Amino acid sequence: MNDAQQRAAAKAFVKQWENKGFEKGESQPFWLSLLRDVYGVEHPEQFIHFETKVHLDHTSFIDGYIPSTRVLIEQKSADKKLNAHIKQSDGSLLTPFQQAKRYITELPVSKHPRWVITCNFNTFYVYDMERPTGEPEQIKLKDLPKEFYRLSFLVDNKNTHLEKELAVSIKAGDLVGQLYDSLLAQYIDKNSPQTHKSLNVLCVRLVFCLYAEDAGLFGRKGMFHDYLQQAGTRHMRSALIELFRVLDTPANKRDAYLEDDLAAFPYVNGGLFADENIEIPQFTDKIYDLLVNKASHNFDWAEISPTIFGAVFESTLNPQTRRNGGMHYTSIENIHKVIDPLFLNDLHQEFEEICAGKILTQRNKKLLAFQEKLASLLFLDPACGSGNFLTETYLSLRRLENKLLEKMGAGKIYHDMSAIFNPIKVSIGQFYGIEINDFAVTVAKTALWIAESQMFKATQDLVHTNLDFLPLKTYANIAEGNALRMDWGALVPKEKLSYIMGNPPFIGAKLTTPEQRGDKSFVFNSDDYGKLDYVACWYKKAADFIYGTAIECVFVSTNSIVQGEQVELLWAPLFKKGLKFNFVHTTFKWDSEAALKAHVYCVIIGFSYKDNTIKIIFKNNVKHIVSHINAYLMPDTEDVFLPKRQRPICSVPHMTKGSQLIDGGFFVFSEDKKRSFLQKFPETEPYFYNYVNADSFLNHRPASYCLCLKNCPPSMLHACAGLKDIIQKVYDFRVHSVAPSTQKLASKPSEFFITNIPRGDSILVPVVSSERRKYIPLGFIKGKVIYTNASNYIDNATLYHFGVLTSNVHMAWMRAVAGRLKSDYRYSKDIVYNNFPWPAPTPEQERKIMQTAQGILDARALYPSASLADLYDDLTMPPELRTAHQQNDRAVMGAYGLSVKNTTESTCVAHLMELYQQLTKSK
Repeated sequence: MNDAQQRAAAKAFVKQWENKGFEKGESQPFWLSLLRDVYGVEHPEQFIHFETKVHLDHTSFIDGYIPSTRVLIEQKSADKKLNAHIKQSDGSLLTPFQQAKRYITELPVSKHPRWVITCNFNTFYVYDMERPTGEPEQIKLKDLPKEFYRLSFLVDNKNTHLEKELAVSIKAGDLVGQLYDSLLAQYIDKNSPQTHKSLNVLCVRLVFCLYAEDAGLFGRKGMFHDYLQQAGTRHMRSALIELFRVLDTPANKRDAYLEDDLAAFPYVNGGLFADENIEIPQFTDKIYDLLVNKASHNFDWAEISPTIFGAVFESTLNPQTRRNGGMHYTSIENIHKVIDPLFLNDLHQEFEEICAGKILTQRNKKLLAFQEKLASLLFLDPACGSGNFLTETYLSLRRLENKLLEKMGAGKIYHDMSAIFNPIKVSIGQFYGIEINDFAVTVAKTALWIAESQMFKATQDLVHTNLDFLPLKTYANIAEGNALRMDWGALVPKEKLSYIMGNPPFIGAKLTTPEQRGDKSFVFNSDDYGKLDYVACWYKKAADFIYGTAIECVFVSTNSIVQGEQVELLWAPLFKKGLKFNFVHTTFKWDSEAALKAHVYCVIIGFSYKDNTIKIIFKNNVKHIVSHINAYLMPDTEDVFLPKRQRPICSVPHMTKGSQLIDGGFFVFSEDKKRSFLQKFPETEPYFYNYVNADSFLNHRPASYCLCLKNCPPSMLHACAGLKDIIQKVYDFRVHSVAPSTQKLASKPSEFFITNIPRGDSILVPVVSSERRKYIPLGFIKGKVIYTNASNYIDNATLYHFGVLTSNVHMAWMRAVAGRLKSDYRYSKDIVYNNFPWPAPTPEQERKIMQTAQGILDARALYPSASLADLYDDLTMPPELRTAHQQNDRAVMGAYGLSVKNTTESTCVAHLMELYQQLTKSK
């Protein structure tokens, strides 16, 4: 079905099911009809399983499960609210989603769902189990005709042709890797730069020849194979040298006495064979077999994906990547997350609107004008690597152009007219790139040539005539150099450029080299940006380049640039100049589809200085139209930039970092060691403290203790042999350290490097916590304690402070503004805590929060043998603890004046941002 047909089917489905919704009698017909009538599943009864049995403490049944797309469905009647807690047979209160998650724990891991849907016939709640603590996407039944695409994950709509291209491209990369290794072994100086440059160029040329013969570019299939077979192992080196020279020579300038088998090869040009004097080693029987039989005779290169293969090819021949044991490249699906909302969706919509015209002459006139528009668009990727973004964009435009030609009746219009008219307007000359690696530049050009060849063949089949592809046009639009130091306008004038896009390097601030730190200083014209990730340079340079133009940009980057302190450093100056986010993808895993997966947590940010009224946020690939996107990727929320603040913005106790000992472990005691020490030296008991780090606190590790001698009288230090022994060991450890700062600390062997000790009750806040937890497990600890420097703590805290901080309100704030360590939350006191806007509760509201906070501690105490890591796993959280948190959430939300029923996490954060602005304006 096309879009119009699917929209009509969805409309009929809505009409059929409105005002219905009996769970037991109508659930299965509802889902069978949806899959069959709206999503085109021919036999839905074979596609979806109903009433799958699971064993809890009783037998239960999963309402629906789709194995092929891993979707679990929990269906409720129309009168049930999907966010309400429903009493279960064991007496616990669970929402439909929590009920579904309970089922998941009883399923084999291989059957764990990727998606969970809870539905009450009127509304679908969609949960992405990659982010199980995130908000559900909500789709109303009445909106299905315009939002049917949001449920497309229900059906397996993978492109089988793409899967075939993927497999062929991976196999091709493997063959190139084997060829590379075998050839390298034949070079005299295997480690010289000249050897590696020659080998890289040789591999590029061989790959092009292998592709050209299978794609018919050389005139007939098997032409390159037959030429090499005739040469044999002994003469293969000289045969290739001669062939490369011929491929670089126009027919009218070749030796008139050239042998027929060489003279039959066409002139390739394009600079690919321009320097035939590269170093080529002697060949072996093994290399002959690999090249002639395995790579040529037994493999078809015509079906590779140039988008994928360009990156596979580059990474196969990249020594660092090969040492890591795998290939890294960007999937075509992820590339389309960038280019579709940037321009491709709009182009397809414009094309469909033109095609809807009824008057043939007017429609064809508009189609020709649209083709000229396609040919006028210019694209720049300033970190293009092997050119996969440029290649896929070219292929997408050419496919659209071919659809246009087909719509105009291309076979009739262009038949036998190729001699006077070329129907192809879109060219690789519209695509510009910058890349610092010389080999990647060559690969990018080759990938584009292969893409051009494939689309040339597709157009040729469409217009029913022969078009000449060779010789290649010289393609100098991929420039070699450091994009951060280059003038982009010298490569492509900004007044002609349409779009900038790409996937710049993912390098954290602490991992940059001295040269890369110099790049940051150059781009920002300052040394004050050391804490920014390297990718920030591309955002800044692009923003400066497009200022005053209509150019639109989009980059992929790690999500750190929209979290923590990087937000203010990077975005505040750019937003002040008028930069706006046009569309974004919130955090998702940017997976490489290669042998070695490269999981990076990324965002996609489309930006410009154009004031588009409609903005788009993609959450879990679901599209949301909003009016504004702020720098934390929050929808419909004013621009707020949280600085590193040294003190809390509200009147609350300070948060402090724990102590740092640097003692060689001599101040730290186990339970047994402490007991033994006190038996000998009982006078030291006042100087022992509980020693707590976040890991031991969360995971129920054995108790440990710390000896703090800061306030111990010198007379006792001198008189107690046990203390003198410990101090001597600390001194020896520090004085023999290789670190100058530690050596300096030896002058105070009885003290810590940093001493921060709570004076009253304190709240422990782990610096890092798993993203899979809905609540960070905070500690409320009484008595003498010393925290490690991997923890933050709040001194002189009350149950009220604990209740607010452990609430869903504070957790929503934390998730929005905290930094990340990989995907886990990294809690910063200067960003998260000190900027947090606290409520102004009435005395009664404060008492209620203290009561519910105590309820959380009491619920934890019911399970003394369980660790907090166990208790706060969202799948296994005890019902008493879940209920206690829910009651505390309601109490805290009441203090903020928030409605429990109508507040989502996004609206909660928006409310907190407004409070923050009010607080900052009043100071």
